[in-house]
Amino acid sequence: MGTWSYEPLSNDTAADWLETLLAADDLGPIESALDAVLAAGHEYLDADLASEAVAAVEVLARLAGGGTPHDDDTSELDRWVAAHVRLPDTPLHDKAALAIDRVLGDASELRDLWDETEDADAWRTTLVALAAALRR
Repeated sequence: MGTWSYEPLSNDTAADWLETLLAADDLGPIESALDAVLAAGHEYLDADLASEAVAAVEVLARLAGGGTPHDDDTSELDRWVAAHVRLPDTPLHDKAALAIDRVLGDASELRDLWDETEDADAWRTTLVALAAALRR
């Protein structure tokens, strides 16, 4: 996994998933990413699936007016979000919160990978904040 920061969109998998989202005119890629994580059940969760779901939660948070800091690297996503702002989708937000709980759980490759780094606490804090923003 090519990762340059603990931020949700700062890895190769999330960047690839983001390209799919930017080509879409609906929230289908977001729901698909969340569903893939939830469909894993209690099995060991693949890091790529988890990274896509985390990116999807970031986009939902941005659609709700939050998310991680915006910068030049997120300008294309910011334009997509501005064109797709809509009322909160509570069932989708509920799925997002469940997906974050699953990513942070014991049987998660992504969590295991982050636990081996010095940024583990910052990564975990970012995910918890994103999920909390959607629970409001």
